[in-house]
Parts: sequence; C-alpha cells; structure tokens
Amino acid sequence: MNRTVKLLALAVTVLLVAASLEAVMLAAITNEQTPQSPVRVACVGDSITRGTEYTLYLWEKLGSNYVISDFGVGGVTVSLKSESAYMNTTAFELAKQFQPDIVVVMLGTNDADNDLNISKEQFISDYLSLLSEFQSLSSKPKVYIVLPPPIFENDANLNGTLLTQMIIPSISEVANVTGVSLVDAYTPLLDHPDYFGDGVHPKVEGAQVIADAVYSVLALDLSKEE
Repeated sequence: MNRTVKLLALAVTVLLVAASLEAVMLAAITNEQTPQSPVRVACVGDSITRGTEYTLYLWEKLGSNYVISDFGVGGVTVSLKSESAYMNTTAFELAKQFQPDIVVVMLGTNDADNDLNISKEQFISDYLSLLSEFQSLSSKPKVYIVLPPPIFENDANLNGTLLTQMIIPSISEVANVTGVSLVDAYTPLLDHPDYFGDGVHPKVEGAQVIADAVYSVLALDLSKEE
C-alpha cells in the first residue's frame, strides 16, 4: 500500500470515529433533553386531604418529577352505608381516570360518626372494595393507606374513641390483609391537639406532620426500587 492510499485510509478511519463520537454525543444530549414522564400521585381522602396543605407539603418533598392531584372530598366516608360514601363521588371516578402510579388513601375520620353505627366487618369490607377499584387500574398503581389523625374535642359529632378503638385497628387490618403499605399519621399527632383548629382538621403544623409521615414511607419504598 503506497503512502497516498495509507493516508486516505487513515482519513476515512478518523471520519468514521468522529461520526461515531458525534452520534454518541447527540444521543446523550437527546436523552438529557427528553424529560422523564412525571410520576402521577392521586391523594384520596376527605377534607383533611382537600382542606389542608398536606398535599402541597408532600409535593414539595417529592420534587418536580411528581404530579400530585388532590381528589379529596369533604365529609366523605369509607362506609357505603353513609350517604356520603367516597365511592359514590365524582372525585372517585376522576381519581381512577387519572391513571395514577401511586395512590395515597386517607379516609376513616368521618366513619367515626356517632350516628353512622357501622360494624368493623362492614367498614373493612367497604375499604377492601375501595382499594380493589384502584388496584385493578391499568396503571397498576402502588397503593398506600393512611391511619388518619386523631380526633379531639369537636362540634362535628365525630368520636375520637370510636376512631381509636374501631377505625384505626380496622385500617391496620386492611393493610395486613391486602399487603399494602401503611402510613401512620395518627400516632405522631396524638399529643398535639394544638395542631388542630377545630379538633378535627389539622393546621399548618399538623399538615406538615402528615406530609412527613406519608413521604417517609413513600421514600423508603422508592429507595428499594432503585
């Protein structure tokens, strides 16, 4: 091979290497410029979800790669015996249409109504039905259920003792039966009636405690998936 041919061969090789490097660099740039699909989080609940800053604080903790939608409805119950059952609301249908990747359910406070008179068995059965609706979605969301905050003295006919003795143990049993992750927003607020404006709805401090409790469990699960 003469010198001219060798030089031409070398030039072609250099061009091929340069083209390959350019392709790799363009691919890397494209990957960096293509944002990941945000993780869709559906927060399901009553006015403790809808009427407090808890979902905002949770979003701040999770970060910009998460989209949180608040599907809370004031006054709703797990129990289908109630006229305000969550499963009979438009928000419930919208939450399913959202096709979430994560569902956080915090219900049960309004089931501790003195006049509702539901059994533990009925409450658990209705809660299982609610979870089944979310678990059967095509998005296959990871579902979390939350022990709701304690109930202190209030004018809403909600019974703190009923919450403690029936609702909280029932939600824990649902978690055991289904294997879903359980978040405890009850225990860390037991000694903080001052975090509640009316004995039921958390103020800013209480909302932050709830967000911390939910985030700690979500973050632990997410770290296991990495």
